[in-house]
Amino acid sequence: QKGNVYLQKFKDTAYTTIDSLSVKGEQAFQLGCQLDEPEVLYLSLSKAIDAERIQFFADEGLTTINTTLKRFVYDAKIEGSKQQKLLEDYRDNLSRFKNKHLELMEVSLNAQRLGNEKEVTAVEKQMETNLRRQYLYSINYAINNKDNEVAPYIALSDIYDTNSTFLDTIYKSLTPKIAASKYGVILKDYLKKIMPEDN
Repeated sequence: QKGNVYLQKFKDTAYTTIDSLSVKGEQAFQLGCQLDEPEVLYLSLSKAIDAERIQFFADEGLTTINTTLKRFVYDAKIEGSKQQKLLEDYRDNLSRFKNKHLELMEVSLNAQRLGNEKEVTAVEKQMETNLRRQYLYSINYAINNKDNEVAPYIALSDIYDTNSTFLDTIYKSLTPKIAASKYGVILKDYLKKIMPEDN
């Protein structure tokens, strides 16, 4: 079908287009940009802030994205960098906690509908435990991948609202190369804003 495809990055609370292409029915096309280091980029069919976007961790070389127009984001299959593979593995495991949360939400809503306060309270505790486990998984994954750009990215994107001590532990575990990377520097600056003064 006819339309535009945009390669974008997220900067200063907005999506910036770094390459675009007018498509006229082609099944395959190529977009590109100059990367100084691995970075999360986005593929979109619109410049609108609320447009659907395929997120991927780009690096030098070729990243291949196969998808459909009908299910642009959900059908996306991405082959590319090591960081992309690490991010996908992380997201796959994280989905277990998110699915558990949805199951517990359903149980909680049913209990509320039946007026079973005891079960509502019990399910709330289970949800808190599940959320704690989810955060611990994210923290451990970041620390275990301290020599990869995906580590500070996860800290910033998924657990930025956790206890600052955990974020500081992640930052201090990063190898010098990763600490000096784009997301390592952003994490360092973020920690300066949220850490107590005596640290």
